[in-house]
Amino acid sequence: MNRLAAATGLAPQESAAAYRALCAHDARFDGHWFVGVTSTRIYCRPVCRVKTPVRANCRFFRNAALAEAEGFRPCLRCRPELAPGLALVDSAEVLALHAARRLTRAAREGECLSMPALAAELGVTDRHLRRIFRSAHGVSPLDYLGTQRLLQAKQLLTDTDWPIAEVATASGFSSLRRFHAAFAARYRLQPTRWREGARPTGSPARSASGELRLRLAFRPPYDRAGVLHFLQRRAVPGLEDMHSLDGGGLRWCRSLAVQHEGRTLAGWIGVELPADQAWLMATLSDGLAPALGKVAQRLREAFDLDADPAAIDAALAGLPVQPPAGLRMVGSVDGFEAAVRVVLGQQVSTAAARTLTARLVRAMGEPLTPSCGGVQWLFPTPRALHEASVDRFLAVGLVRQRALAIQALARLVLDDEQALRPGAPVEAVRRRLLDLPGIGPWTVELIVQRALGWPDAFPAHDLGVLQALGPPEGRCSPATALARAEAWRPWRSYAMAGLWRGLDPPAEPARPRPIVPPPTPTDAAAHAQTAPDRSPAAHASPGHAARPDAAGRHGTGPGRRLVRRAAPPPR
Repeated sequence: MNRLAAATGLAPQESAAAYRALCAHDARFDGHWFVGVTSTRIYCRPVCRVKTPVRANCRFFRNAALAEAEGFRPCLRCRPELAPGLALVDSAEVLALHAARRLTRAAREGECLSMPALAAELGVTDRHLRRIFRSAHGVSPLDYLGTQRLLQAKQLLTDTDWPIAEVATASGFSSLRRFHAAFAARYRLQPTRWREGARPTGSPARSASGELRLRLAFRPPYDRAGVLHFLQRRAVPGLEDMHSLDGGGLRWCRSLAVQHEGRTLAGWIGVELPADQAWLMATLSDGLAPALGKVAQRLREAFDLDADPAAIDAALAGLPVQPPAGLRMVGSVDGFEAAVRVVLGQQVSTAAARTLTARLVRAMGEPLTPSCGGVQWLFPTPRALHEASVDRFLAVGLVRQRALAIQALARLVLDDEQALRPGAPVEAVRRRLLDLPGIGPWTVELIVQRALGWPDAFPAHDLGVLQALGPPEGRCSPATALARAEAWRPWRSYAMAGLWRGLDPPAEPARPRPIVPPPTPTDAAAHAQTAPDRSPAAHASPGHAARPDAAGRHGTGPGRRLVRRAAPPPR
């Protein structure tokens, strides 16, 4: 890399293309680089709507930390802290990318993370981490962490009315004095003065009813219809709710409990996807407000806001069904809940999985106070499920092997709370899951995709995948599916989502599902047996029931005899 590239982070030819994107305000490059204007000493996102600076005054940086290291401060209008991040496979240096994501999560969750602890977590030495990180990102890990903490503080100053001391603590600063010193050194203003100047141009901090609101940006295009259809089909009564808005569109709501500074915070979150906007609007109840950064990060992961659709769409051009532009891989705000719901979806339809989940929530979850419309329950905690007797699981309609699988997942999370979170070592998690009773390769791939947000998971025994890749009146073999999927690495999770999407397209426009109370165990069991919904795009597709997994086990555990059923054509 020549001198200009070393100073700016982009090579000359890349800088020329970046300036053309800046003139067009192209949102596809949002978060990939930032532009610093030498005449104002301010850096902006490519989508900033201020007057475009002349080319001679522009310097382009690969990340915000590099811009701030060169003396630029963030723009008050486009707000660089709102830019989308990078997905797991966007960087050639996977180790450096994992470190950057871990540092970003630590800043957003207000965690005091030391570099030796991060190096130990990644399995390398501190010196090696610093060398690889600087080579990939142009700054040291400490500088990168400092920038992420300041950007988190900047968002809290703009979007909340918290006292300065609370903002400092929530951003990971060990003392108020250090926060003031770092803020003044980087941004040349005290936090109070910054808040006074930023508030008129910032997003609304509170809704009319008092809940906290924040915007989370993504790179367009974004498959809104597909994401909303996915969530709507799997909305669990009492836990989730999908309803229409007065001005049109849909709003997805759910309950959530998070651990924050040694205590459990509970409340509800609502998400809207405004049409023709490159961001979603999230609303948090007051109970979750102290963990705003943590909840925002979970929403980014659940709605796949850091994906690069240009790279993904190009890689999936060879799919037998044409996926929509901006295809997204829907994740979860709680990795443990996602894993349990995958287990509950083994060998049953979407409707049956939803019913089982609703009954489990009502039997072992805690009521949400205050509730929000149809959102009235919290998902059971790992400890509650682990300590529950098998008879309680049987009472809600689960078979013994599935109950034991759920309790084994709970034990895994109680032993290691990071085991089912994005950023966990994927291969190690796969091995640990396969050792649990009643969990085979199909279930593992779904858990890795939904709980860890891994973009390259691929359940080769899934009926929907085999049907989509097979001839018109049949299915291909798992070996054939695996061989064809090699062309879609490292985006096989998106390929799976695209195949499911082609078999189960959303209705236009999507209609909210009415909220109904969960049926009784007897009614639910009868419904699951007499009126199965065998859609290949089910919450946990029943396709894995066609064959035992590689370890000789079926999804519900060893020794269970299964009856093969032919998959009906998609509706």
